[in-house]
Amino acid sequence: MPAIPTLFLSHGSPMSAVEPGIAGAAWEHLGRTLPRPRAILIASAHWESSLPMLTGNPRPETIHDFGGFPDELYAIRYPAPGDPPLAARAALLLKQAGITAGIDGCRGLDHGAWVPLRYLYPEADIPVVQLSLQPGRDTAHHLAVGRALAPLTDDGVLVVGSGHTTHNLRDWMATRGRGGPLPYATAFATWLRERLDAQDTDALLGYRDGAPEARRAHPTEEHFLPLFVALGAAGEGAHAEPVVEGFEGPALALDSYLFRSAARTAPTRQAAAPA
Repeated sequence: MPAIPTLFLSHGSPMSAVEPGIAGAAWEHLGRTLPRPRAILIASAHWESSLPMLTGNPRPETIHDFGGFPDELYAIRYPAPGDPPLAARAALLLKQAGITAGIDGCRGLDHGAWVPLRYLYPEADIPVVQLSLQPGRDTAHHLAVGRALAPLTDDGVLVVGSGHTTHNLRDWMATRGRGGPLPYATAFATWLRERLDAQDTDALLGYRDGAPEARRAHPTEEHFLPLFVALGAAGEGAHAEPVVEGFEGPALALDSYLFRSAARTAPTRQAAAPA
């Protein structure tokens, strides 16, 4: 099987599970056009740990890691099976790269994983392993994690980073109902697209100091770090293709990307683009 591209998805609020908007249409399109994976490894912004952890649960539960939302959200289940052998292989690849990792045999899938996956693969028939992030570690660490996991894409595993292009919840709450994106969020999203187009990995790794209003776009880093896992897993020289462009409210950029390397490519299946 040829290598599968990797994805960085801005997963939106939990309400995206029932009101997916433009992101949901793009996720459905990707599910129809990507080569069908044999398994999924997804790094979610909503699982933090001091070292990389992988879910080894053969039947991961659907975690509703949020409060104050409509009852219909808490009734949703995404009953995809786990894949303990994949978790073990991923942990071994990380160890071989000098990165200590562990396996959690009990943890389920949080909304950073199951919200986009229920549109990508609504039958929930593809095994899923979730990977934690280390907000106490830098962007280079997460790029190295992704690069260590790159061989999985040659074996039919779809590697996904689930976070957000911009993620300032204070601004999101304060500007709900207002029209148009905030200038700083647009500037950051534009900078990201330009740096990805230029394959400027050094600038991306140093985004905290080089991107416009990076600390306002990401007061904390956990929602941006999944990008580096996906970018690293695509291999050296990865090309970025936008798959979503837009905003959820004025502050949350939904921009999402597919990454493929010139040396490790796999064509997508032809299908009609989302409306």
